[in-house]
Amino acid sequence: QVQLVESGGRLVQAGGSLRLSCAASGRTFTNYAMGWFRQAPGKEREFVAAISISGSNTYYLDSVKGRFTVSRDNAKNTVYLQMNSLKPEDTAVYYCAATPAVYSGRYYSRSDEYRYWGQGTQVTVSS
Repeated sequence: QVQLVESGGRLVQAGGSLRLSCAASGRTFTNYAMGWFRQAPGKEREFVAAISISGSNTYYLDSVKGRFTVSRDNAKNTVYLQMNSLKPEDTAVYYCAATPAVYSGRYYSRSDEYRYWGQGTQVTVSS
């Protein structure tokens, strides 16, 4: 079992920046590929970013490319989502997810590929 706890969400003005953190515990962090998803009111959960175990491979939703950066610190069992140039349409609950990876360079972009989920952190971007 892996426990995931997100933090860092808050109200921010459009054009601003936030860094979300997701702390993992319970199992060996370096066995897991990590991902970020978000869910806006009335919408389905959508993929935002993914990172492989090694951190060498990342993948992004098109609408966040160039604005968001996913990274991980395996020594701290933590994955991050740096969000810059935030827009009102980025408003959502952001979830961290983890899943065992078949090799260190693998990442996953579908929600049904992830085994463990955090409770979410609210990001609100005002216009």
